[in-house]
Amino acid sequence: MLGFGQRLIGAQEKMDDPDCDPVQLERTYHHFGLVNDVLSGWRSVYVQRIRPQLSATRPSTLLDIGCGGGDVPIRLSQWAARDGLRLGITAIDADARAIRYASARRLPSGAARQLHFRQAMSGDLVREGQVFDFITSNHLLHHLSAAELSVLLADCQRLCVGTVIHNDIGRSALAYALFGLGTLPLFRGSFIHDDGLLSIRRSFSQPELAALAPPGWWVNSLVPFRHLLIYRASEQRPHA
Repeated sequence: MLGFGQRLIGAQEKMDDPDCDPVQLERTYHHFGLVNDVLSGWRSVYVQRIRPQLSATRPSTLLDIGCGGGDVPIRLSQWAARDGLRLGITAIDADARAIRYASARRLPSGAARQLHFRQAMSGDLVREGQVFDFITSNHLLHHLSAAELSVLLADCQRLCVGTVIHNDIGRSALAYALFGLGTLPLFRGSFIHDDGLLSIRRSFSQPELAALAPPGWWVNSLVPFRHLLIYRASEQRPHA
């Protein structure tokens, strides 16, 4: 068994199995909201890195890639609406099951007018010539190989005219132990516990992520046990 000094590559999380139990999968999507509220730090990311660039009069657009059950884009839309700021969000996922679940959710009135779920990949939007002021993702990067990560980041540079923020887990033995202890009694009947532990093993360390990031990208730590991979189009435009 690999130690935590090396990333686990090739393992598949249960929720990514097309034949996984659909009831457990829906419970997993439902539980994502609680897990991300507690652990993912999106409120501070919104307050510090997104809200200052929004306007009450000028509309902004955000693309969330790999949205899963939709809780993160829903939160971002809610916060912007409560702050009186104009933010339209397109949330995409390659998995039709995730989009069906997210699209069926009852959304707060403010979010419902500004949020659209769609089954797609980033490359589809590149081919359509779309652009966004912000791009976000949550727990997406650890699913990717180095080659897939390179493609994603190139797509993001073509799609974004503002700021890209990929928020993901930082691999560590302590994160693994704490997540395992904290989730074992709480999320029975879903894939949160087992898939979360595997996600930590599959995730990048900060040096690994920084080494793979192309010019113009940088990695910031987000306590606890998280990394932000960031790009600002205003500081470096992509090559054609």
